[in-house]
Amino acid sequence: MYAVFTAGGKQYKASEGDVLYIEKLDAEAGSTVKFEEVLLIGDDGNITVGDPFVKGAYVEATLEKNGKGKKVRVFKMKPKKGYRKRMGHRQPYSKITVKTVKA
Repeated sequence: MYAVFTAGGKQYKASEGDVLYIEKLDAEAGSTVKFEEVLLIGDDGNITVGDPFVKGAYVEATLEKNGKGKKVRVFKMKPKKGYRKRMGHRQPYSKITVKTVKA
């Protein structure tokens, strides 16, 4: 059984036991998180599509840790003008382990 759910404005496909890196959540490590915005449930060839969400369906996961991704370097330059700008960005994320998918 698998589900497609939304978290942080993005969609993720998950089944039991999957480890996902999603947009950062406001929760502490070790806590249980419940995603109720389930768009689709698939089970042995049977697919249930929500309108917009599947009623009564949810994905339950354990929040393993919050962290930051690798640094992305951004460099801007305008030739012959002496303009140079170097920046970096580290995207925050939450690592979750899916425990159950209920329909």
